[in-house]
Amino acid sequence: MNMKVLLINGSPKKNGNTYTALSEVASALDANGIATEIVSIGTKAVQGCIACNKCVELGRCIFKDNLYNTLRDKLGTADGLIIGSPTYYAGPNGSLCALLDRLFYSCGALLRYKPAAAVAVCRRGGAASTFDRLNKYFTISNMPVVSSQYWNDVRGRLPGEVLQDGEGLQTMRVLGNNMAWMLKNLKNGGEVIPEAEPRIATNFIR
Repeated sequence: MNMKVLLINGSPKKNGNTYTALSEVASALDANGIATEIVSIGTKAVQGCIACNKCVELGRCIFKDNLYNTLRDKLGTADGLIIGSPTYYAGPNGSLCALLDRLFYSCGALLRYKPAAAVAVCRRGGAASTFDRLNKYFTISNMPVVSSQYWNDVRGRLPGEVLQDGEGLQTMRVLGNNMAWMLKNLKNGGEVIPEAEPRIATNFIR
């Protein structure tokens, strides 16, 4: 089938909790025979959209920074998209949003009808707002949104702390399985529903 999912790590921490959460999704996709690639946005300043509308004329953003160019190229060959972000003031990382504004406004033809999902990471709260904001990019772009057994969020502050959130990690694995199921059905049809894991409940107040 040779299908591939692009995962965007919207955290400035290349190997932080957002990366760990996305890696859990990727492992489930890999187990289903779906190739994956995680691209981190890094720590450099990201140019935002200036509403010049030149992308309508050029077919791409007028700014030619490497991060935009890299992701635009990878979106062209990806069959699905997953975007993860830490939660800053009850929203996604601002640099990530600046990048997504440009990508989604200028690359609609590369996104249309590709399954997509958002992943939010937070210390304690605000994940729902982050999750909602990211999903709005998909729902304005004719992209089927892939769900899981719970909202796609995990809890953790310091790098590695999300590994203590068993329920959150299970949500990531289910998301990966559901993404694989949807991709295979879109390509071939007739795939059976993924087998469910026994539910894990991680309660942080003991």
